Amino acid sequence: MIRIVIVEEMGLLRGALQAVLSSEDDLEVVAALHEPGGLVTVARRRRPDVVVVDMELPGADMLDVVAQLSVDAPDSAVLALSTQLTPEALQRAIRAGARGFVDKNLPPAELTRLVRAVAFGERVFDPVVAVAALSPPESPLTNRELEVLRMAAEGLPLKEIARQLYLAHGTVRNHLSVILRKTGTRNRLEAVRQAQRAGWI
Repeated sequence: MIRIVIVEEMGLLRGALQAVLSSEDDLEVVAALHEPGGLVTVARRRRPDVVVVDMELPGADMLDVVAQLSVDAPDSAVLALSTQLTPEALQRAIRAGARGFVDKNLPPAELTRLVRAVAFGERVFDPVVAVAALSPPESPLTNRELEVLRMAAEGLPLKEIARQLYLAHGTVRNHLSVILRKTGTRNRLEAVRQAQRAGWI
């Protein structure tokens, strides 16, 4: 029997998840929580094989919750449900310790299949997001522009970037202007964040 804990704020959806999973002969919902506050305590006490978690619960950093669960209840596999299926969200969920990251609106039969998969040690990720995460978009920036942006990411002022790259101060300023235009960002901080998320620097 695969033991499951559900964490979902919306009563109707929580009840639907519980009904779908409990209808299977080999699945048992041992707890259904409306908020993640007591999740770690419940996981320690009920020892679920799988914790099905809505990653968009209000009032909580669900990545922190998943990370804490990975430490305090390492035998409980986390299946994260989300509507924000982006490569960045997938990578954050994996780093936090989730074993699965899938669309919150998936069909009931698919949910039960994925719960069984993570219970038996598999990793399950939304295929479209996984492909996007493994194949980041190509950088529109030249090698020199990437060098400038890497130094900007370290917080170096323009003068110091120019000194280290043996460039004129105005040249560095021009490089930064081109970087902002190519990335569609408004300032250096936004450009750095975008480049880091995309894996360019």
